[in-house]
Amino acid sequence: MLRYFNNNLNYNNMAKSNVNVKPLADRVLVEPAMAETKTSGGIIIPDTAKEKPMRGKIIAVGNGKPEEPMTVKVGDTVLYGKYAGTELTIEGKDYLIMKESDIYAIV
Repeated sequence: MLRYFNNNLNYNNMAKSNVNVKPLADRVLVEPAMAETKTSGGIIIPDTAKEKPMRGKIIAVGNGKPEEPMTVKVGDTVLYGKYAGTELTIEGKDYLIMKESDIYAIV
């Protein structure tokens, strides 16, 4: 059986949190920011009208592909597409797992 071993593995990519998930390849685990509850004018937004946040914090990072190292790191705040990633619930908390290419910018 042939396996690929990356000699530059960085096991410090996991955030110091209770999440025990290690994304594979070029995927990242993102904790979405909380949705806005008030407008700038002070109007309270009901739960049914809240938009999905497009900003979040990187919780865990995969090792990347052999030809493409990862650009983002744990703790970065990022902007991503509205429908990017797959939603996960781990220990009652919501997360997204997505490819690094789904991330638009580091804020």
